[in-house]
Amino acid sequence: MVNPPPAVGEPLLRDRLGIEVLSATPDGVTARMPVHGNRQPAGLLAGGASCMLAESTASLAAHLHAAELGGTALGVELNATHHRPVRDGFVTAVTRALRRGCRVATYEVTITDDTGALVCTARVTCLVTGVSS
Repeated sequence: MVNPPPAVGEPLLRDRLGIEVLSATPDGVTARMPVHGNRQPAGLLAGGASCMLAESTASLAAHLHAAELGGTALGVELNATHHRPVRDGFVTAVTRALRRGCRVATYEVTITDDTGALVCTARVTCLVTGVSS
């Protein structure tokens, strides 16, 4: 399990959602999140929780990439498609770099349930800042 340091003195949203980072590199991140505590009133995993899982993992990978360049990264775009509902267990996000540039980093995220069924796909773009040209 890899847990990067939180923001100074403040718990991160991913901690409140129970997101557990399993591995993290600039090329990709794998993390899981419980459905329990992240449901909508109908008893299904909230789409916003899936979006947060996608953005959290992609932003972490982008931050690790930007840090190698002496900068940081900020999410600027998220596109998500929800494919099927989930009622219990965990969902797992696998994030893969599509492009790691000096100004922009883009990641593809697939989220699956405990059976391996596809729950959500997302694309996240992050702005890389603070890098000298």
